[in-house]
Amino acid sequence: MSASHSALVPEWLTAPAEANELVASVWPSSAHRVDDGSVEIGGVSVFDLRERFGTPLYVLDEDEVRAHARRARAAFTAAAERHGVHARVYYAGKAFLSTEVVRWVTDEGLAVDVCTRGELEVALAGGADPARLGFHGNNKSVGELERAVEVGIGSVVVDSPIEIERLAAIADRRGVVQPVLVRVRTGVHAETHAFLATAHEDQKFGFSLDAATAAVERIRELASLRFVGLHAHIGSQIFDSAGFRESAARLVDLHADLLAGGDIPLLNVGGGFGISYTSVDDPRPIEEIADGILDAIADECAVRGIPMPDVACEPGRVIVGQAGVTLYEVGTVKKVSIGEGLERTYVSVDGGMSDNARPALYGADFSARLVSRVSAADPALSRVVGHHCESGDIVVDAEYLPDDVTPGDLLAVPATGAYCFSLANNYNYTPRPPVVAVRDGRARVIVRGETVDDLLSRDVGVAASPPSSFRGAAAPSHGDTE
Repeated sequence: MSASHSALVPEWLTAPAEANELVASVWPSSAHRVDDGSVEIGGVSVFDLRERFGTPLYVLDEDEVRAHARRARAAFTAAAERHGVHARVYYAGKAFLSTEVVRWVTDEGLAVDVCTRGELEVALAGGADPARLGFHGNNKSVGELERAVEVGIGSVVVDSPIEIERLAAIADRRGVVQPVLVRVRTGVHAETHAFLATAHEDQKFGFSLDAATAAVERIRELASLRFVGLHAHIGSQIFDSAGFRESAARLVDLHADLLAGGDIPLLNVGGGFGISYTSVDDPRPIEEIADGILDAIADECAVRGIPMPDVACEPGRVIVGQAGVTLYEVGTVKKVSIGEGLERTYVSVDGGMSDNARPALYGADFSARLVSRVSAADPALSRVVGHHCESGDIVVDAEYLPDDVTPGDLLAVPATGAYCFSLANNYNYTPRPPVVAVRDGRARVIVRGETVDDLLSRDVGVAASPPSSFRGAAAPSHGDTE
């Protein structure tokens, strides 16, 4: 690599020995190349996916989601059993939620965590047991709390003094006793992007350690509420258990002080467990993280001479992230001179920040591969960008792609199962893509894609919208299910 190009390369990115390789830590385990060099996911060809559903397209490997759900549940169950307590694993629905995904994770024994009325209704429509739902949020409306109590939600994680009073009044009026946890800011700041770290003091979530004591005292005064435990969440995309250990020490201190007022059956440590987005990401195995968290809580309880409570956690990204791949078609390719002999290849695809907002929001790094063929061309430093009228519309900031990438090629970005669909938007009046589940050589739509007609139907100034063929012959029907 020339010195000029090295100036454009992030420190973590190295030229691959094999530009066609699908790095196992980033892709679903079912993803592989077949004889013609193209890629199959869940036994389904990328060509078949494009023909039936169009691009851009979210592809979700059902077996991968289920496998990660089983693994997380097994890891925390085993870690808890070693200490004679129980563990409950909630799937954090904000990572990706649809009725099908709710069915998959509940089939595998997970509870579900929601944080809006919409997420609650999706979970219920997916058949989740209301008693195995947790409800988060810093500003739950009266209507949301009414609905949660009405359906018999398992727990509400209260976030403010106002919410305590609102919820108590609703539960009292309905003649029920609502279990609640108190969300605590432990002051532990996860080593992550500032917008992803949620336990430090200067942010909107939860109670400080001091304020939490008063909150619990107030809950215990209210006959319609039952305090069942503390909750903390220290951030997202966390690769080991070190931050959780420090947070546990502070939580157990508070837990011990509060025991004087009555039993506290549960401690919820939140989620935020990280995954690999690029070949250099190295998160610890979920089993190691589970052991580290449970050991830390056990140690802190032993030091204080108190019984260890049951433990809950809320993984989302680690369940669904690696199971997702976004498929794009290349539209234009151009070399851009940026001065002093420096050049960058811009590969433009038919999606962008409307289907993956994470690079723009967080500066998140992703990887990409040519998946419609293999190439013997030299790898070239490239930037994968979207079609939006926005200079920050970057899908993959830096990647080595074959130097012969051309219009019509299919590119895929792996590890997009979490937060890409959830954050999808209609910027530039772009319809959101469908979500297709793959398994055992079959593909089916689990969330229908939008059309321009869908977008126009919400504009009250449009008296009659003519049929739109915007998504074209490549996507004849987003209701194609088999």
